[in-house]
Amino acid sequence: MAPVTVAAVQASPVFLDRDATVAKAVDLIAQAAADGARLIVFPETFIPTYPDWVWRTAAWHDSAFVRRLYEESVAVPGPVTDRLGEAAMAAGAYVAMGVNEIDGGTLYNTLLYFGPDGSLAGRHRKLMPTGGERTLWGMGDGSTLDVVHTPFGVVGGLLCWENYMPLARAAMYAQGVEIYLAPTWDNSDTWVASMRHIAKEGRVYVIAVAPLLRGSDVPAELRGQLYGGDEDWCSRGCSMIVAPGGEVLAGPVTEREEILYAEVDAAVARASRQQFDPVGHYARPGVLRLTVDTTPRSAVTFERD
Repeated sequence: MAPVTVAAVQASPVFLDRDATVAKAVDLIAQAAADGARLIVFPETFIPTYPDWVWRTAAWHDSAFVRRLYEESVAVPGPVTDRLGEAAMAAGAYVAMGVNEIDGGTLYNTLLYFGPDGSLAGRHRKLMPTGGERTLWGMGDGSTLDVVHTPFGVVGGLLCWENYMPLARAAMYAQGVEIYLAPTWDNSDTWVASMRHIAKEGRVYVIAVAPLLRGSDVPAELRGQLYGGDEDWCSRGCSMIVAPGGEVLAGPVTEREEILYAEVDAAVARASRQQFDPVGHYARPGVLRLTVDTTPRSAVTFERD
């Protein structure tokens, strides 16, 4: 496996406008690929936006936002996944894209993986929405707690505060992840420390990417009393790329759109586990074990003779 360039795309979505955000994402994919990126990572629920209003208004009092979010969310598969697959193929790169996925009457916080052949290579649904997010998103199950095998290493990741779930991280490490993705909305100083910790704990490269969003990015007809102008930061970014020992290779970057780049080498991640392998020689399965249920959990199962 040869070292490759990876990209973390810190950008603002076009708030609750699926098609415009997809068009912007396609341009950014092309830009990152032109700069040599073979893996291009976008923020949590970039399409059509992260629902910041859940932290600004009381539950069930956000119907104007929610109706538009349902209308602008992404069916998987569907026209949006087709378009993103085409962009990945044109770029000759793997693309990880955060979307609001609609499945029946339920929305999910989903991370989609596209291969350089245009295929949908993987899908992860957030296991546990946080706080007000639970009024919008359903919970994923273990069937999408998966990784993607690429020519340059094993890629996988968790969304936002899933990264604070030690057992979820262990499930990723056990699948041999070498390039660990952490799309997020978290802008805090402790997030930076957490990403460095995960890199050293798992002996993985970490690509953490957050969006930008200000009150002025919210359409005037929705802004009302909830949002202000340019100085009302909903998300300041805080994207970064970290090496397996915890060294920061790029970022953190805040308050501006930017594509961060770094070179990663899966062989470096694997070699660093000689010192510490959390699911190998540094584990104590005789004392501590994790069982992961990867069975799809559907509310309705049809059984036929």
